[in-house]
Amino acid sequence: MLVHRSGTARVGRLTVTGALLAAFSLLCTAPSSADTTPARGSAYMGMGVLAHDGRSGRAVTRKATQTEGVDVSSYQGNVAWSTLWNSGVKWADTKATEGTYYTNPYFRQQYNGSYNVGMIRGAYHFATPDTSSGAKQANYFVDHGGGWSRDGKTLPGVLDIEWNPYGATCYGKSASSMVSWISDFLKTYKARTGRDAVIYTATSWWTQCTGNYGGFATKNPLWIARYASTVGTLPAGWGYYTLWQYTSSGPTVGDHNRFNGAPNRVKALANG
Repeated sequence: MLVHRSGTARVGRLTVTGALLAAFSLLCTAPSSADTTPARGSAYMGMGVLAHDGRSGRAVTRKATQTEGVDVSSYQGNVAWSTLWNSGVKWADTKATEGTYYTNPYFRQQYNGSYNVGMIRGAYHFATPDTSSGAKQANYFVDHGGGWSRDGKTLPGVLDIEWNPYGATCYGKSASSMVSWISDFLKTYKARTGRDAVIYTATSWWTQCTGNYGGFATKNPLWIARYASTVGTLPAGWGYYTLWQYTSSGPTVGDHNRFNGAPNRVKALANG
């Protein structure tokens, strides 16, 4: 009996030890719940708005007539453009590129599909100022779908500059360095296409990361992001917005926008 009890105790110790080792192994191999950094290339317009942007600020006067639009990325896949057109959406913007390392695999279906149903279309670039210069990213954008054509149905390209989904909010740059990076992108885009790019941003990010710089407002139309009943306070320099991304939970495609004017004004922007 003594031998039997000793054997039983040994088996029990082995069982406990095995369980502890198994648990330790799971802790070592399981992904950390804190590691939520998305994969490079997965960013999209407005990715950080819900998490970071406040909803306070004075209302900005808008025109009586506004024109509905959407923005899309690979996140939406193949888009039902006829459904959107029939619901009243008249323009669309498609993610073309990110940094100098990513192109949207659905770009052709999204960019050409919106055009083919009658929409005025455009393309945007998700900026990553910590990976390469503004000039390099502008050239990459133009070379991969972000150019402009004088057809009356193509909007100038959009610089999507907002929260960094992969790291430090301002991409490790000071306000003056960020302004220089943006200027580098805009000047290069203008030289390549003859058009001034639209700037997409949110007031809270712009204030934090550029020091609320107002020097681009005279040339570059503003696309403001704010998911509320009003656009609130605009970044410095801009007295009005041209486009407003007002929700990420709209019908058919989540990201819905309003152009601050009638459809003929959308066409006027396309025509330059």
